[in-house]
Amino acid sequence: MDLIESKFPHYSEEGRILIRKAYLVSEDILRDDRRDNGKPFIEHPMNTALIVSDEIGLQAECVAAVFLHEAQRMHPEAPLPLDEFSPEVLTMVEGLGKISTIKPKDTRLEAENYKKLIVQYSKDPRVTVLKIADRLEIMRNLDMFPRSSRERKILETLMLYIPLAHQLGLYNIKSEMEDIYFRHAEPEQYRSITNKLKATEKDRINLTNEFIEPLKKTLSDAGISYKLKIRTKTAYSIFKKMKAQKVPFEGVYDVFAIRFIIDCEDDHAKELDLCWKVYSYVTQEYEADTSRLRDWLTNPKPNGYESLHITVKNRDGAYVEVQIRTKRMDDEAENGHAAHWSYKGIRHEKNLDRWLTRVRYNLEHPQQMEPEELPQPPEDEIFVFTPTGELRILSKGATVLDFAFNIHTGIGLKCIGGKVNGKAVPIKEELCTGDVVEIMTGKNRKPSADWLNFVVTSKARGKIRQALHEEENKKASEGKELLERRLKNWKLDLPDEMLSEFMKKNCYPGVKEFYSAIGDGTLDVNVVKNYILEHDAMVARAQEAAKAAEEKKMEESRERWQSGKGSKGDDILVLNAKGLKGLSYKMAKCCNPVFGDDVFGFVTRDDGIKIHRISCPNAARLIEMYPYRIQKVKWADTPSSGSFQVTLKVISSIESQVINQIMNVIGTFKASLRSFNVEENSRNGTYDITLKVSVPSNMELDKVVSQIRALKNIQKVSRV
Repeated sequence: MDLIESKFPHYSEEGRILIRKAYLVSEDILRDDRRDNGKPFIEHPMNTALIVSDEIGLQAECVAAVFLHEAQRMHPEAPLPLDEFSPEVLTMVEGLGKISTIKPKDTRLEAENYKKLIVQYSKDPRVTVLKIADRLEIMRNLDMFPRSSRERKILETLMLYIPLAHQLGLYNIKSEMEDIYFRHAEPEQYRSITNKLKATEKDRINLTNEFIEPLKKTLSDAGISYKLKIRTKTAYSIFKKMKAQKVPFEGVYDVFAIRFIIDCEDDHAKELDLCWKVYSYVTQEYEADTSRLRDWLTNPKPNGYESLHITVKNRDGAYVEVQIRTKRMDDEAENGHAAHWSYKGIRHEKNLDRWLTRVRYNLEHPQQMEPEELPQPPEDEIFVFTPTGELRILSKGATVLDFAFNIHTGIGLKCIGGKVNGKAVPIKEELCTGDVVEIMTGKNRKPSADWLNFVVTSKARGKIRQALHEEENKKASEGKELLERRLKNWKLDLPDEMLSEFMKKNCYPGVKEFYSAIGDGTLDVNVVKNYILEHDAMVARAQEAAKAAEEKKMEESRERWQSGKGSKGDDILVLNAKGLKGLSYKMAKCCNPVFGDDVFGFVTRDDGIKIHRISCPNAARLIEMYPYRIQKVKWADTPSSGSFQVTLKVISSIESQVINQIMNVIGTFKASLRSFNVEENSRNGTYDITLKVSVPSNMELDKVVSQIRALKNIQKVSRV
């Protein structure tokens, strides 16, 4: 039995022949390449191929594409025997090759765009899945990479590949990548949560058995047929909920959940009736927390999600989340338009969602879809790059001018052309996904109204209109300045009433158009001067006539006066408590607990009870190997008068004032410095500082750590 037959036994002979052919090509091209761990590089495509084959269940063509892609990626100059492989395989190799060229500049800010670009490059939808399998293999071997490379990979995985795996329904892969990310990004939090899960595993098993037992008979007697799903949240999911809700591990109610999936015909009224019946049986048996009732049966979520969520408390006071839904509701929640990834709020767009949903269906029903029916990625957007590799996303049909405005308004306004993939092109040139575009500008370039005829992006159109508007404003300003200067020289005025009459007579719709006409020379200021002079002469004549009439009237009045005709007229060890005769305990040196920390006791043979933090590096081993020696403990209501010693590791920039700043912070709180050691790390350009501090409680320690972390030159603070 050869290697391919032993690794991929479940494929047909024809499939194994195809895989063997691709493997031999890859093995030959990669024969001198090594991974970061020193092993032959062929290990990477082989591991990825096994994920594609065994864990996802894709066809032999996909496995062959993995081997060919890695050979071509590492040695693009090496010729591939293209005529020996089908167009289907080569299309996948091409898509994987394009995705491998993506080098995100800022994954955190551009994650959504890079995710859509991965999909855009996947003409065959399975390409996206193959890339996810490739990333899973890298994450499983993350420890072999240098630290800087490791940090970049875990960030890319969090922002790009975990959401894609979730959207495609690859939940096991998604959860595994999340936990690997969590283990590397937040090691102490990861240890703390996983240790708590291990420590409480037996409690959950017992809780499940006790919870289900009385309900089995009740539901059976009611004739309700159902399936039960029980799940424990992953460590990373628990961590996210703790952060979002600002609660400790114990405050996450749905760490453990029980789901009732009811068998029922597709009759909405009957579905609702059965769900509420199960609800009534559960709440009759257990006390419900009505504040946590989520009724998405009566009012489904906007995306169609239907379910009934309740939190109940058993006789021991433990909280359990219960979800009640029918089989149809569960199918739609897991696979339909209300898929779990959608209702969890992951950002998405309709056309991308539609395509990913079809991909998922194709993965689950490969025999029902012909190659020509494979869904194509959405084509209403294109993805182009700057010469430095920065990704820009534009509407389909976008031109060089659209791209220029996307980079910067000032560049768009001065654009005279561009270079696409090194070739000079005009501003009207239409762009395609993957193009590398360089913009050329001219100092004297000004926007033109005809630009609006070929740009398609709203930004470009808006900025062009704005620039044309500003240009008109500039002409109007120049016209106004010219007129005001001439009027001053002529010693003439143009009041608002006269201006309104002139604009009405000469058909100017507004003041801006009037001044703009003067600014661009279409209206001679002498025309305005003549109008003012004529108007002033007419007004003067009217005033003379009015004055003469008034004088005549006064004369008549005086004459009348002179003639006399005028008018005169559980078992818990309470630390620092009293009355614990014969019991002695000590704080473990390996983790140095502080008053208020999450702790447990470990009964030693000769040294009494040792108190460990739950996040202690030794906690997992002790809990697994000696569960019978674990003692539940808790602190007294108030701290003792003693103090606890803690070791802190601080990494800072090499600045002389840092040490004094740290000491000042410690002196501000109820803490005392026991030792202080500074080492200069010339390689990283940092101080590596080790502090030993005595504090009365973890609340005081948190204040110290928080204030040190807030100092200007501090890069990292961690507790040992």
